[in-house]
Amino acid sequence: MTLPPLSPRARIVALTAATAVLATVAVGYTVAAADGDGRPPESVAAPGLTLDNTPGLYHAARNGNVRSAPYSSSGTGAADGARSRNTGLSCDRFYASGRSAVCIASHPGISQKTKVNVLDRELNTRRTVVVGGIPDRARVSPSGRMVAWTLFVSGDSYASSSFSTRSGILDTRTGYLVKNVETLQLYLEGRRYHAPDVNYWGITFADDDNRFYATVATKGKTYLVEGDIKSWKARTLRRNVECPSLSPDGTRIAFKKRVREGAQDPWRLHVLDLRTMRETPVAETRSVDDQAAWLDDSTLAYALPGRAKGTSDIWTVPADASAAGPSLLLGGASSPSMVAAGG
Repeated sequence: MTLPPLSPRARIVALTAATAVLATVAVGYTVAAADGDGRPPESVAAPGLTLDNTPGLYHAARNGNVRSAPYSSSGTGAADGARSRNTGLSCDRFYASGRSAVCIASHPGISQKTKVNVLDRELNTRRTVVVGGIPDRARVSPSGRMVAWTLFVSGDSYASSSFSTRSGILDTRTGYLVKNVETLQLYLEGRRYHAPDVNYWGITFADDDNRFYATVATKGKTYLVEGDIKSWKARTLRRNVECPSLSPDGTRIAFKKRVREGAQDPWRLHVLDLRTMRETPVAETRSVDDQAAWLDDSTLAYALPGRAKGTSDIWTVPADASAAGPSLLLGGASSPSMVAAGG
C-alpha cells in the first residue's frame, strides 16, 4: 500500500505502535510473500515500456503499482488516469528524471528494511541497496546521475521519541554510495556544527550533479541546507524549511513551512526565491505534508490525504502568488514525477 505523505513528527505515534506489530507478523508475511526459492518476488517492469516511449506523470497508485498517465502542461494540464499505463513496478515511493529512476519499497522481514532499486531509462534495475528503515522520500537529479532517498528509522539513542530519519545518496556513474549523509561537514549559520541529533531528509539536486538542498534538523529546529558533494560540506541557508524541491530552472525551492505548533494543520506550502531569499505562500491553504514536485517551472504537484483512510490524491497549484487555487490532478495516487520524452 502506498504510504500517505506524512512527516516524521506525524508518524511518530504510528511508527511506535507499528514496531511491536511488525515483529509479530513479519515472519508470516515473509513466508506468504516469498516465491519458490524463498525470496520475496521482484518487481519487474512491463515489457517494452521505457521512460522514452511512455512520458507523462509517473505516480504510485493505491496498491503501490507505479503508473504513467498522459499529461500536458498546456490547456487544462489534466492527467488522464483512464489512459494510464502500468509499469509493472511496485513502490512505496518512486521518482524519475533524466536517464534514471528510483523505486523504494518496504522489504519483508522481522526488522524494518527498505529496498532501494535504482533503474535505468528502460526501467531495468541497475543496482539494489538494502537499508534499514521505512520508505519516505525519493529523488533523482535532472541528468539521472545522482539518486537520493530518505527513510524513517527507530532506535537512535538521542531521539526522545525513538524515531529519526536516514538519508542516502548514490552516484550511478561511479557507483559511490553514501548510506548516511550525516557524515557531512555541517556549517550552521556560518559556524562548524556537531551534534548527535543531526538528521537530514528531503534531498533535491541541482543540474550540476554536485549541489543539493535538503532539510537538516537539530535541537528542535529545521533548516534549509545547501550541500556540496565533492567537498562533502553543507551550510544552512534559512530556518523553518522542510522537504525542499528545486525548480527546473534552479532558481526557486518549493517547501513546506511550519506555520503553527502541534499536529493540527501545521504546514503551509511556500516557494523560496534563492536569489532574494524571499518566500511566498502559494494558493494552497491546506496543510501539505509532502515533498512537492515541479511539473514545470510554474506548477507544483503534491499529495494530500484522500477520502478513504490510508489513501492520497495528487493536487497541483501555481508556484507563485497567483489567485488560481489548487486543482485535483489524479485521485488515489502519490509520488508525482514528471517525465518528458527523451529525458
